[in-house]
Amino acid sequence: MAEDRRGPARSPDRPTELERLAGWFDSRTGIGGVMRAATAKVFPDDWTFLIGEIALFCLVVLVATGVFLTFFYTADARTTTYAGPFQPLDGASVSAAFDSVMRLSFEVRAGLLMRQVHHWAALLFLGAISAHLVRIFFTGAFRRPREINWLIGATLLLLALGEGITGYSLPDDLLSGTGLRIIYSAAISIPFIGPWVGSLLFGGDFPSQDVLGRLFVIHILLLPAALLAGAGLHVLIVWLQGHTQYRGPRETERNVIGLRFWPGQVFRSTGLFFLTAAVIVLVAGLVEINPVWDYGPYVPYVATVPAQPDWYVGWLEGALRLGPSFEPTILGVTIPEPFIPGVLLPGLLFGLVLVWPFLEARITGDHAEHHLLDAPWQAPIRTATGAAGVVLFLLLTFAGANDVLAVLLDVPVESVTTILRILVVAMPVLTWLLVFALCRDLRRRGGSPSAPAVRLVRTSSGGFEEQAAGPDAPA
Repeated sequence: MAEDRRGPARSPDRPTELERLAGWFDSRTGIGGVMRAATAKVFPDDWTFLIGEIALFCLVVLVATGVFLTFFYTADARTTTYAGPFQPLDGASVSAAFDSVMRLSFEVRAGLLMRQVHHWAALLFLGAISAHLVRIFFTGAFRRPREINWLIGATLLLLALGEGITGYSLPDDLLSGTGLRIIYSAAISIPFIGPWVGSLLFGGDFPSQDVLGRLFVIHILLLPAALLAGAGLHVLIVWLQGHTQYRGPRETERNVIGLRFWPGQVFRSTGLFFLTAAVIVLVAGLVEINPVWDYGPYVPYVATVPAQPDWYVGWLEGALRLGPSFEPTILGVTIPEPFIPGVLLPGLLFGLVLVWPFLEARITGDHAEHHLLDAPWQAPIRTATGAAGVVLFLLLTFAGANDVLAVLLDVPVESVTTILRILVVAMPVLTWLLVFALCRDLRRRGGSPSAPAVRLVRTSSGGFEEQAAGPDAPA
């Protein structure tokens, strides 16, 4: 049956009031054409493109639960006496902030659930952003013309890390206080400006009466505003530039194959939002996280053992634990011990992430526009570098739990630290060399234009044999 491109016949009935209102609004704004173009936009039909949407949906859950928590949290470090229902702490001297978190957990209806939903959503939010960036990196989706969006995405990861760290520190329990003390030590270790940075962020020497108030403003105002603005700009640029897509029989550099925004992508995204929120609430209702009543209030001369931060800062903790125990003097300036692992190393790693699109273009000489994605083996240098980075991240994360590993393995913690120091240097290098060799071999076998290619052909006996895949190869 042929489709009538003129569409269905116009109804002779008079337009409804809603249609008249829509027509009136369209005649004055011209939004009808914009909406028609928007609903016709095509989204690639692949599950990996939904990872970024999961991050966006987690941000929505974080904002909603954060508003609820803000109604009950008190950003005040002044001392008060706990008199709540948790008997082990009855009569203890605690900060007003810790007291408000205890009240949220035990006295406010659904308060503990909201706290746990907020915390689990934060963990998934950072995980989704990280997975999204990893997917973009290994497939080369950051190449021209998408370098700006790569910079925005990497910045969003940094903002999310800051949001997680500041929120993690607000309860003023023993675990978060220990983490704040470490952050303060790293901040003041920056040559020349360190003490000024520490004073600005913490309101003086740590611990201070002002630190929670400043972190609270950063956590609920500055960073969320930057995250929402950055996420909006990120989505807008994706919308304007169009999506990348994986290579396939119909996919080209000039088209996008997939679902239209309306109704396919809208219904898929709506379902994914409710599924994401439901899973977070289910996990938050069943799995305990951040039990501040077990840690107790922060006391400067006490530390929890073993003390482990959330996963997204475990690698920073590991870098500090593996850092060299010396303080070099350069041009008369002594570099404090926490500076190299706590400031310099993260700065170099994130700096490499930010400049990678431009660095790769310079190394490969490829400055063309790309809308089709690479398979990882098609870019050996990129894939090897990414794999080495993942290995480094995992090793540093394990190093953040070196005391736990020592107990589990029944070996001295010094031995575990020494082994991890060797692995942190050697394993990324070995990983880079191995992955580079494998990718180069796979590219040669997979039909790269720049290398001899082979293909597998089924034989009459049921086995396989390699044949040349050039233009003269038999069909």
